[in-house]
Amino acid sequence: MRSWTDALRFAFQPVVNLTTGGIAALEILARPETGDILAEARRNPELDGRLAVLALRAAARKEALLPLHINVFAATLADLGGIGPLPGAIREAGRMPWEVTLDIVPPYTHVPHRALLEAVATLRGQGFRISADGIGDGDVPLRLLTDLSPDLIKLDASLLGRPAAVRAMRTLCEELGALLAVEGVESELQYTSALSAGAQLAQGELFAPPARIPVADVYVPPRSAAVVPPPRSGPSVREFIRPAALLPVTASALQVRALLTGSPDVSGVLLVDQTGAPVRSVHRSRFLLSMSGRYGHALYADRPAFKLGDAPRTVGVDATAWEVLDVVAVGGRDRTSDDVAVVDRLGRCVGVVRLADLVRALAETRVEEAAGLNPLTRLPGSDAITGETDRWIAEGRVFALSWLDIDHFKQVNDGAGFAAGDELIRAVGQALQQAVAGHARVGHIGGDDFLVLADEEGLARLVTDVLDAPWSAGGRPVTLSLATVVCGPGGVADHREAAACLAPLKKAAKALHGASWVLGRAGLPGHEIRRGSGAYPAQAGYATVEP
Repeated sequence: MRSWTDALRFAFQPVVNLTTGGIAALEILARPETGDILAEARRNPELDGRLAVLALRAAARKEALLPLHINVFAATLADLGGIGPLPGAIREAGRMPWEVTLDIVPPYTHVPHRALLEAVATLRGQGFRISADGIGDGDVPLRLLTDLSPDLIKLDASLLGRPAAVRAMRTLCEELGALLAVEGVESELQYTSALSAGAQLAQGELFAPPARIPVADVYVPPRSAAVVPPPRSGPSVREFIRPAALLPVTASALQVRALLTGSPDVSGVLLVDQTGAPVRSVHRSRFLLSMSGRYGHALYADRPAFKLGDAPRTVGVDATAWEVLDVVAVGGRDRTSDDVAVVDRLGRCVGVVRLADLVRALAETRVEEAAGLNPLTRLPGSDAITGETDRWIAEGRVFALSWLDIDHFKQVNDGAGFAAGDELIRAVGQALQQAVAGHARVGHIGGDDFLVLADEEGLARLVTDVLDAPWSAGGRPVTLSLATVVCGPGGVADHREAAACLAPLKKAAKALHGASWVLGRAGLPGHEIRRGSGAYPAQAGYATVEP
């Protein structure tokens, strides 16, 4: 009699790192040829646990070194006995629990949440990593999601059509210390949207379809600088993590050699203790050179590989790329090509970072930043400010977006000459930078127009040091106009709505005489005149903007 396992096959789909373009992990997917074994597993924790074990064994037969993602229903985890055999199967396969991420699959309805959270805590204690799967297309309550505090959140690609929701999820990931992945990516448009939303990982038919044999390469579309969100304080190391080749600290030199010769893409091996913490770093070239010497094999083959390794260079998972470079800069030049181990808050290795990836990305960042600077003021253009505005909106911050320009600038150029006009623009740009240094972002969006993104409290110095200061060009007095829209949480959906609120305020400010300042609030009618006179009453108060 045929067993149900005879009709069961497994497929492998790569999880792609969107920064490096490399494969970060493999998800193992059950593919029954007949029947609906997955529907049965949803109701039967013991059966679901057996599927998880079979998935692991299928991966072990393929001799993949990549981290693995195994799907487990939430109800199975709540009944922890359902995956009881999995830890033993991992040991039999020669893998380690921290190389396995459990993708918790909905439904969550009728699953006892306390039991689920207790099970997740137990599994974390064993070293497993946790992923919340199917977010956006499932029934996971937001409170439960935050209580789970997963290492990875997988969004359904259908959610990419709602950018505000995706940005909010990215903010939640940052608060939880989780990575954001998008699954089901089928088109380059979805890939671009995932990048714009700040996702670090993705999977789907676009990169590679599920296959019986793990793929070695994936298709990643050319990455456009236009969709790369500018970093806050340097790119996060999370964006550059590659899978680590791990062996126990007791491994022999012969075991390390077998791994390296059988995996030409592996640049080094990390020897880890029982908790998954890196203890020694074995560099590929130096190790193989030692082994290939005249008496290398005889001297080292049966000795512990520990003796041929170096102290590992490590950084925390929350480090920036610049901090990694600081770590690389310490020590001898012969180690500049060594991988840097990335460890989580418990000291366990989550992967490695290669220096080449960092240097390339940081160089591209500098080129992109330089290309976006206005050649006259050396200030960033509108893209940098609008991108930052969207991040502040996603974080739920209260902010003031201001538009400042020079009154009657064409007459300034015509009367004093373009050189005097350029000098005035540079002076205004410098004054803006100094007035808001460390508290706001200033952009020069062209001509005599500037954008300022600041907290509402930071407007006072902007007005005092820039708007109220005396200005002149070629001996002719000049005034400035300032329009500000204050946006609270939920007031605007993105920078486009903020800009739309700002446009009529700018028109109202330009209609006033002298240095003028008009302030409005998103979602409220009218505006407040803070400076200026002429078309509207000079005293502060609210007035309705004329169409």
